[in-house]
Amino acid sequence: MTGTAPTAGTTLNDPVTIGGLRLHNRLYRAPLLECAGNGPDAVDALIADLEPAAASGAGLIHQGATIVRGEGGCAAPGMTRVHDPAFVADLSRLTDAIHAHDSRIAIQLEHGGLRSMEVWHAGYRRANSDLEQLAVSRPPRILRLLDRLGFLDLSPRILSTADVEALAADFGRAAARAVDAGYDAVHVAGANMGIVQQFCSPFYNRRTDRFGIDPDVGAGVAFLELVAEEVRDRAGDVPLMTKVPSERPTLPGIGPHLGDDEAVRTCERLAEHGYDAVVPVRTSVFWDMSVVRGEFPAAAWRDPRFRDGYRDAFGSLPRAAAVAVGNWIESFAYDFEPGWNRDLCRRVRERVDVPVCCEGGLRERAEMDDALGVDADLVGMGRPFYAEPALPARLLGHDVDPGVKAVCENCNNCAVAQAAGEAGVCRTPAVLERAGRLRKHGAYVPSPTDSIEGGAGGGDEVEAADGDEGRAADGDEGRAADGDEGGSAGGDGMSL
Repeated sequence: MTGTAPTAGTTLNDPVTIGGLRLHNRLYRAPLLECAGNGPDAVDALIADLEPAAASGAGLIHQGATIVRGEGGCAAPGMTRVHDPAFVADLSRLTDAIHAHDSRIAIQLEHGGLRSMEVWHAGYRRANSDLEQLAVSRPPRILRLLDRLGFLDLSPRILSTADVEALAADFGRAAARAVDAGYDAVHVAGANMGIVQQFCSPFYNRRTDRFGIDPDVGAGVAFLELVAEEVRDRAGDVPLMTKVPSERPTLPGIGPHLGDDEAVRTCERLAEHGYDAVVPVRTSVFWDMSVVRGEFPAAAWRDPRFRDGYRDAFGSLPRAAAVAVGNWIESFAYDFEPGWNRDLCRRVRERVDVPVCCEGGLRERAEMDDALGVDADLVGMGRPFYAEPALPARLLGHDVDPGVKAVCENCNNCAVAQAAGEAGVCRTPAVLERAGRLRKHGAYVPSPTDSIEGGAGGGDEVEAADGDEGRAADGDEGRAADGDEGGSAGGDGMSL
């Protein structure tokens, strides 16, 4: 493909089209783990989580990873399944709520494969010992070592060719149910160690059938191609996108993995095969700090309220402590870098003629405008929405100070808390205090004149009003846990 020419002067406020779907601006809420589950309050929980981003002006909202099958495949506690037609039909209440604000919503579809809870979560394994684990190929040596050490419990069934085809069909069926419920786009979860990345990656994929590594691409793209065919056959011409991983952050000596070149070629192939947008991301071969980057979440690891959850997840407190040590080591390897996927997105944009979405460390309006038109066609954020669900109101609009940025400090304290079954909320007092001051001064109320093109863009520099210090951002202006002391993460594993 010839690629997309740079567009000088493109800003966050400008409209954009993905596969015929027109968005009124280029800001999207990236997929997060909403922890809504499938219970009687699930749809209401999703509305409470996602509607504020639409009401404050975001052009596109991504519902976080949903599981395409009724059993197995959940990567973390509380994920929502979309196998049941009656449940998915009720999600029309969510899509209606998003559409009422002239925003659009995509559903992210996933299966965890070797990242599923039946592999890593000790308590879940005990309670669901009959669940079948699915693998693309025999698990890599390092996972087998973790199995022998007791951190994992591997007993996977390697998917046959017919099994792979059946799984792709389940993605198509889930997409069809979602479209019937009013979703505007389908996002295949292609990174963060889910089964789609396992098909793409030579670290996991040693298959010899047509779903193995394509030598012309250097990645296993056939599963994603078949998913696209199933979605088209069952859901029609719905806009379709996926994350595409480069595993360049993988630490030395781990094993074969995808580089940037393979990611670029994968994006080219998928654009040719009918994907309407791509989201190139750098992540390692594991579900680790390379996904979110930033600070070691010390407060969340030490929080006594989560101790039972960690014991249940990892099998014992000593094993949980060992996982925390690994998390601490990773934090040195994966420093936070603003816009860490921008140069990869730029390379992809030069080679494809579909929109390229960029996420990962973008926090400031000026950074976003700088990325648009050169590196990407849309920009997104995940973790900052935990502290500021109505963040678009501050970032969008024509009179926004370019220095306005999210209050998120990238501390990652609720990324690890989600492994313990906790909800994704900001728990950092300093961040919540700042969000509270901004709310007090009306920063999260979109301007009537910019309600479609963006929002009021309230500044960062407002002072605290009397009695506002320490006040958690509540309602549609912040998700906070009472008394918490740290914050963030999720999506198809974690957010950015």
